[in-house]
Amino acid sequence: MAVTRDATTRWTGDLQSGSGSVSLDSSGLGPFTVSFPSRAGDPDGQTSPEELIGAAHSSCLAMNFNGVLGQEDLAAENLVVSATVTFDKDPAGGFRISESAITLRAKVPGVDADRFAELARKAEQTCPVSKALAGTTITLDAQLES
Repeated sequence: MAVTRDATTRWTGDLQSGSGSVSLDSSGLGPFTVSFPSRAGDPDGQTSPEELIGAAHSSCLAMNFNGVLGQEDLAAENLVVSATVTFDKDPAGGFRISESAITLRAKVPGVDADRFAELARKAEQTCPVSKALAGTTITLDAQLES
């Protein structure tokens, strides 16, 4: 069963002086302001495609990690996942999203550090957003909390 979600951006003006408004149509959230100067520099209270990708990646991995734990009859007592997405100049020209650096911290009773790392790797590799970002370098820093 396929599920779709929708978002819309409305833009006025040129790249440097214009701005847009992003609405998350499926959830009814937004609008959120976007502009190229805030994307390439100081966020100035605006979001960016990279921040939205970071939100998607961190939330997807949190869900997927819990799913991987559930397959092993395990549960996290607490879990925090963050993503830092890098927007940079592309050596081939233009710009690119060059990296999504994931930080995963969790307390999982009954799991040692090696098993935790294995489960975190499995969750990252099977995360749908990680798969969608396959052309981007993804790093994972996963640490079991005691």
